[in-house]
Amino acid sequence: MSATVNRYLEAVTAPKQRGRPVAKASLEQRLATADERFRNTSGVEKLLAAQERRDIEARLRATESTSDVDIKALEDAFVKIAKKFSENRGVTYGAWREAGVAPEVLKKAGIRRTRS
Repeated sequence: MSATVNRYLEAVTAPKQRGRPVAKASLEQRLATADERFRNTSGVEKLLAAQERRDIEARLRATESTSDVDIKALEDAFVKIAKKFSENRGVTYGAWREAGVAPEVLKKAGIRRTRS
């Protein structure tokens, strides 16, 4: 049960990509160019090329990890167990909202607002 909740919360709170999406092929081409610059330069240029490679590799990893997430399937699984999870662990509506869960999802799960 906890694993389902954790996967959903991680997907919901993952940072959104800003700006225009960059194609994987474009990133791979930029990585090849940065590799070439790294091999053929020295000094500060070599340092900057090394950093550019690291940045591009990180972006490639990020696009691969976020593209495989099926948020709808995660949400459906979450909705099935969230109410029981809340009851067992004493998690309130407000805590779910602070964690990033949308009100519509909580309503589907049968978790209602409570007065405190």
